[in-house]
Order: sequence, then C-alpha cells, then structure tokens
Amino acid sequence: MNARKSVCTSAALALGALAFAFTTAPARAQSGSHLEIIHHPNYDKSVFMPFSPAIKVKSGKILWLAGGTALPVYHDHPHKREQILKYLTNDLESQVRQTMDGIMETLKAAGASPKDVVHVFIFRARPRMGDIGKASAVVNSYFAPHNHKPTTTNLAVLELGEPEQLVEIQVVAVVD
Repeated sequence: MNARKSVCTSAALALGALAFAFTTAPARAQSGSHLEIIHHPNYDKSVFMPFSPAIKVKSGKILWLAGGTALPVYHDHPHKREQILKYLTNDLESQVRQTMDGIMETLKAAGASPKDVVHVFIFRARPRMGDIGKASAVVNSYFAPHNHKPTTTNLAVLELGEPEQLVEIQVVAVVD
C-alpha cells in the first residue's frame, strides 16, 4: 500500500507542477497554431522519436481528461464484475486501444482533436519486457494520422484500479 501511495503522490505532484507551469505562462497572441513543437538545435531527424521533447503552448485553454481505462467512459462504480470480465481482457494492446478510443471520444466531446494533446501519461501494471513499446505503438497510432507527437510519460506501476486492469491513460490537451 505504501508503494502505491508513493506512486500516486509522485504522479499527483508531477501533475500539479505541470498545471502550475501552464497557468503561470504568459498568454501570447496566436500565430498560426496554438501549439509549437520544440526540438533541440542539434536534433537528428534520422532518429525515430515517438514523442516530442516539449510543446510550447502559445494560446488556448487547458483540458484535463480523467484517467481512461479499457472500460467504457461511462461505467458503474463500484465496478461490476461482468463489466470487468468483458472489457479488461488480458491483452495490453487491446486495453490500450479501447482506452484510446474512449479518450478520442472525450476529446471530440470537448471540441478538441488529437492535434491538441500536449501530454499523454501511460500507466502500465504487470509490465513485461517489450510492453512499453507495445503500448507506445498503439497510442502513437492515434496521433500519426495528424502528424502529431505529444510529449509522453510511460510508467510501470504496482497496481491499478482492478487486478485485470493493465493500463490507465491520462491526457492533457490545450484547446484554442
């Protein structure tokens, strides 16, 4: 339990720092897109990077999405066993796909698109060798059609909300 509290506390502090950074940045007039991808001057474009090192927010409003899972966005709480067995299969890529489908629905409902996403937090439970690449490949497939690579944090954690749950994903977007 203490390890989980530590992970949750660390994640909460990171999210709080990110929120503070966004709210303290001075607003600027919009010049083209409201986001700017930041690369180092010595960026070697021949190296494949599945994410951007930084994204500058030039204008807009921050949109925080709740952590998504493979369960439907609207599901019973406390969770019902039949829903868990139906949606939380022992397949990481399937759970990531279902989670991202729900996130895309929520972005659309907020008037946002995948191009508005500035950061993706991926929390994986019961990690195995190669899982970080599998999860990242599925997540990236939702942004590739938009030629967009948000910043990303991909973590292995001790446990998530249900024993069958392999992934939880949270997204931060900026809408103009």
